[in-house]
This record gives sequence, C-alpha cells and structure tokens, in this order.
Amino acid sequence: MKVLAIVRTELTRTFRWRANIFFLLIMPMGLILLLGVAFGNSNARVGVVNRGDGALAGQLVKALGNEPGLDARSYGSQGSMEKAVERGYVSAGLVIPSRFDARIQAGKPVALRYFGRPDSLAPQVRIAVESAVSAQGSDIAAAQIVRSARKTSLQSALGRVKAVKVAAPVSVQLLSAKGGKYPKSQGQFDRSASTQLLLFVFLSALTGSVWLIETRRLGVARRMLSTPSSAREILLGIVIGRWVITLMQSLLIVLFSWLVFSVSWGNPLGTAAVILSFSLVAVGAGVLIGTLFSSEQQAGPVGMIVGLTFAAIGGSMAPLDAFPTTVRKVAHVTPHAWANDAFNHLLVNGGGFGTVLLDVAILCGYAVVLLTLATWRLRRVLTA
Repeated sequence: MKVLAIVRTELTRTFRWRANIFFLLIMPMGLILLLGVAFGNSNARVGVVNRGDGALAGQLVKALGNEPGLDARSYGSQGSMEKAVERGYVSAGLVIPSRFDARIQAGKPVALRYFGRPDSLAPQVRIAVESAVSAQGSDIAAAQIVRSARKTSLQSALGRVKAVKVAAPVSVQLLSAKGGKYPKSQGQFDRSASTQLLLFVFLSALTGSVWLIETRRLGVARRMLSTPSSAREILLGIVIGRWVITLMQSLLIVLFSWLVFSVSWGNPLGTAAVILSFSLVAVGAGVLIGTLFSSEQQAGPVGMIVGLTFAAIGGSMAPLDAFPTTVRKVAHVTPHAWANDAFNHLLVNGGGFGTVLLDVAILCGYAVVLLTLATWRLRRVLTA
C-alpha cells in the first residue's frame, strides 16, 4: 500500500502541471503529423504538365499515378514544374505536349520532355515513366491495327483492345526473398509514429529527473524515510511511478496515432514487449540522472541533451538505413537503435513477437544495468 501511495503521488505531481500534457501528448502528435506529411510517403514524386486536351493525354496522366511507387502531381506550367524539380519537391518532371491526341490519331510520333536532377531518384523514376508510356504505346499500336481492320475510330478500337486485356488477365504475385508474402507498404505516418514514441518517452523520462531532485531538495524524501516506510519501498514506489508515467505516455501516443492517423502498430504482443522494455530503460536513465545532480538547473539541460543525442544517433530523427554501415554499428550503442530495429521488424516486415525477441532481450539488459545503478545511487542520496 505504501508503494502504491508513492506511485499515486508521482502521478499527481506529474499531471498537476498542465504543461506536461503538452509535452507528453500534444507535441509528439504534432511531430508525427509534420514528419508524416514531409517524409511519410514512400512513393517517388513526378511532376506532370499536361498541355494536351484529349482523352489519351488524360489516360497517360492517370497511368502514371497508377504506377507502383510513383505519385504523379500536376503543374500548370513547365516553369513551375522545373522549379519544383530544382528544389526537390518532386524527383522528376514530364511534359505532355499540345496536340498529343491529334498526333497519335494521325499516326505521328510524339516527343515527351523529361526533367530530372542527376543527384535524385530521377533515373529510377524514369523507368516507371517509360513503363507507363510504353504500356500506352503498346495499346495504341494494337488499336491502330484494329482500327485499320474494322474501319472504326481509334477510341473505339482502343476500347476493344482494353476489353481483350481485361478478359485475359495476367496474375502477378510479389514474394519476398524467402518466398513468403511480400510486406505491404507502410502508411504515411507509421515510421514517424514509432520513432517519435521512442524519442519522447526517453526524453520525458530524462527531463522528469527534475521531480526527483525536487523531492530531495524540499526534504520530501527525508520525511518519507522518517515514517515506517523502508528505503526499499520508497525506491520501488519512485521507480514504478516513473514507469507508469512512461507507459501512459506510450499508450496515449499509440491510441491517438491509431485513431487520428490510422497508424498500424503491427503485432500487438511484439509492440507491447518493445514498449515495456524500452520504458524501463528510459526510467532507469531518468532516475540515474536525477541522482547524479543536485539541482534542477543542472539535470534539465543534461537530460535534454542526452535524450536528443541518443535519439539522433539511434535513428529516431533519421532512419538508420540512411546511415553508413560503420555509423549504424556505432548507433547500436544506444537503446534507441535496438528499439527502432524492433519496430522495423514489426511495422515494415510484418514480423511477429519472435522477430523482436533479441531486440527486447538487449533492451532488458540495458534496463537491468541502468536500474541497478539508479537504485544504488538513489539509496545513497536518500540515506546520506
């Protein structure tokens, strides 16, 4: 009962300060939104200027948008599209010329202008664009034969060609390297949700060390020790209280991101294991910092710097895939890298609980070391 009373006190102190609601929930959700909008769409973007006014030009634009991994964005002029390519808003650009339909109807060739930066995804995007153009060209070539044989319009012949293609479909199945089902693409906000959860849970736990210092500075800890409560009960109450706060923050982020952004968190058991173990790591680090400094002014900035540094190195600000091999190895000094690897197994590869066992075990190892040091230090400063 005494432990539960201390846990309740920790919760009351945290949520009595209304600014904590902003840092625990509103700010993480805002960053999930911003990062998801900016970087969440995994499709490459191609800008399209459609100067043609016929059905064939419209069909080509639609075909570009239907290409796997390609997102077609329309622009009103070639100048605005070129500027978008130059500034990196789109990976490449395509100009469909005027009289596109008329030239095809007359059996004349049509030149499409393609723009791309040499240091972007333009070469890969060009393959997808050529695929869409080639598919339409094949349909038109077949339709020209039908039109010549049946003395009908090109659009009517094209309709007959597409009807034949629909009647005789070719089934394509994508398989992973191991022969299993290929994982589905992540949603726009999935990766930003998991990385921001790790960032803010760890950051909140570290900056929450100021409450522990305040407890010591105001003499609350000494008054608790003067009661029949043992040092072990006080230590357990403080640690469990901080752990419950991090779990509440994690649960709120998971629920709100699922409801608002339709984020899929993968296997529930695997996700719960990662969150539980990482929260223990965060609590251990936060309590340890709270015992190493004597004032809130010292602990607050240090907690912020350590939290942001670990997040940056561990892949919570930029994907680990973007790092060189050596840097990725160094990044795994941080618990964030192991937790991000675990979420990658669950959310990207569609793995289950078994795929994250190693990552969870390593996180538990971090937690044991940090909590052991933290409770040893906390016992010393409380009983000194």
